[in-house]
Amino acid sequence: MVRVGVEESIDESLLRDFPKEVELVRIPADLQDDVEIDFWVSALSPATGRIQWPHLKGVQVVQALWAGVDSLLTFLPSGVTLCDARGVHDTPTAEWAVTAVLAMQKNLPFYVELKQRADWAAKDEAEQIYLLSPDVTPDANAPVLLDEIADKTILIVGYGSIGKAIEARLAPFGPKFLRIARSAREGVEPVSRLDDLLPQADIIVLITPLTSETRHLIDTRRLAKIKPGALLVNAARGPVVDTEALLHALVEKRIRAAIDVTDPEPLPADHPLWKAPNLLITPHIATDSPMFMKRAFRFVSQQVERYARGKALLNIVTGEY
Repeated sequence: MVRVGVEESIDESLLRDFPKEVELVRIPADLQDDVEIDFWVSALSPATGRIQWPHLKGVQVVQALWAGVDSLLTFLPSGVTLCDARGVHDTPTAEWAVTAVLAMQKNLPFYVELKQRADWAAKDEAEQIYLLSPDVTPDANAPVLLDEIADKTILIVGYGSIGKAIEARLAPFGPKFLRIARSAREGVEPVSRLDDLLPQADIIVLITPLTSETRHLIDTRRLAKIKPGALLVNAARGPVVDTEALLHALVEKRIRAAIDVTDPEPLPADHPLWKAPNLLITPHIATDSPMFMKRAFRFVSQQVERYARGKALLNIVTGEY
């Protein structure tokens, strides 16, 4: 019988769809003794996973609960089959990205600040955000107090399942799209064209995995290629963007940004990024909807069934993703 290791804290209701022909083995967070299992559903916390892993024996397959597996790759040996949870996060992450884009185009962080100051009289200052772009001029009749998505050019960097979901939700607003992925295909450019496409974009959405190739993908040199006033949205991993370079670009008011991830993470209370202008930050919560665990374990149960019945597994990681 296939033995499947699942974290002890996982609610029983999430395990109801697991096939009856497997034996579920509950793994405590502070595992002390060795446990024999065939299939490990990785811990929710990477730190917990590192504690558990040395005591897990006989593991053939590791199923991650996240689309990103960079933390698991730091301690899993190459002989183990690793599968990611690509597809599980599409809906909440895409909705976060759309929310971030809309919030920044409508200057909502600025208006929240005015609310805290109880100062609607200062609303005309919103035009200064609009005027970050060099190809616009002040409106002589009425200040420009928000911007639109219509007719903007949006560059999606990392055009996988989440990237497609982001595009599908932004498309009704009427923008144009540019797309970049690891491999070129129809309508999608290779990452080697990033330098050419960055200057064309009004909004750039990062949704790449963190690998040795994507670490600091957006650095000082590439931030300089982004058109003034453009919006950079990071829904990927913090280290995909060079934090110091981003901070410098924001302080100089060259670009705007919305980020769900930071480097370091969590962001220290005294970090200057907190006070950077034209920046929206959320605390790495883009996937954390009420449906996340249900979607994740629905997929995990399908993977376990495939493994138990000798079928090909989905989302097998090759290389770094």
